[in-house]
Amino acid sequence: MADQREQKLAKLLVEYSVALQKGESCLINAVDIPISMTEALITAVYEAGAYPLVNVWNQRLERAMVQNASEASLEKWADVDTYRMKQVDAFIGIRGIANVRELSSIPEKSNLYGKLYNTPVHMKTRLPHTRWVVLRYPTEVMAMQADKGTLEFEDFFYQVCTEVDYQKMAEAMDVAKKYLDTVDKVHIKAPGTDLHFSIKGMAFIPCAGKMNIPDGEIYSCPIKDSVNGTITYNCDSTFHGHQFKDIRFVFKDGKIVEAYSDDNTLIKEILDVDEGARYIGEFALGCNPGVLHPMDNTLFDEKIAGSIHFTPGNAYEDCDNGNRSSVHWDLVQIQRPEYGGGEIYFDGELVRKDGIFIHPELRGLNFGS
Repeated sequence: MADQREQKLAKLLVEYSVALQKGESCLINAVDIPISMTEALITAVYEAGAYPLVNVWNQRLERAMVQNASEASLEKWADVDTYRMKQVDAFIGIRGIANVRELSSIPEKSNLYGKLYNTPVHMKTRLPHTRWVVLRYPTEVMAMQADKGTLEFEDFFYQVCTEVDYQKMAEAMDVAKKYLDTVDKVHIKAPGTDLHFSIKGMAFIPCAGKMNIPDGEIYSCPIKDSVNGTITYNCDSTFHGHQFKDIRFVFKDGKIVEAYSDDNTLIKEILDVDEGARYIGEFALGCNPGVLHPMDNTLFDEKIAGSIHFTPGNAYEDCDNGNRSSVHWDLVQIQRPEYGGGEIYFDGELVRKDGIFIHPELRGLNFGS
């Protein structure tokens, strides 16, 4: 029997996140999720007077496609899916996590997949030309990552995804944005971190349920060559199947000149995929009050209250420093006291300490914390 919470989630995605209108079309990309969730999305799209298109996919099939792929086969696959993406007004991508290590043994092909498939289909077509939202579906693997029982995790998932007042979040972000858009110099201090960069003229983009569920971040982008210093991330992050730990970068004039992790060789291979992978494409403040602890799942971890993420790779076109890469790797540092604390300074003024915003224009981002 379908979970009634699936129907509530589907309505949120269709009516709020991508705001489908009568006569529009929506591509539903359903990866390793129950048929009932896909049915709920189809029903919600029809109820909006729109036209659903459905791609049912599986992580094992994805691996099979990537493992023996050539450049020519990836380019053909990308051509077909790029054409389909161009035909729709909106995209809903929902993925269950079946095996986070599925691509871990084929890192070279995974990097090629990112460059020749994900870049044209998603970076160059979906992101700038559709209204889109992406999310995960609760699975036993995700529950294990979060150190929760399956039912406990499902309750947590629907709470942080569908019970958040995204309209209130959006209003607080609109207030914060007026101040944030005036900022030039940023200084971040935390254990193993002393980082300086400029965001002068780079607008902040509020994220309150329109592109991700759960949501709760407001992001900008550093001037490409302005980043100097060191950052140490305190959240594990899986990329192409490998779970990276203890990531630390040293920057000089925007470029990552030193990179360390539990696997120094592998992390350098990722950063050497193309020139842009060693520059930063996003700087964001996480502020979802219901997401407090990392679970090695980017769509949750980057929203953690009191966190930042500082992202090697491609910049988004709505906040663009010109950096282009097949990589976009959201790496997270939590600054609440139990994770070591931290301070953020804007133009020399302390604006957030130990994860709590103290600047008057930013306090609304604390959401009662």
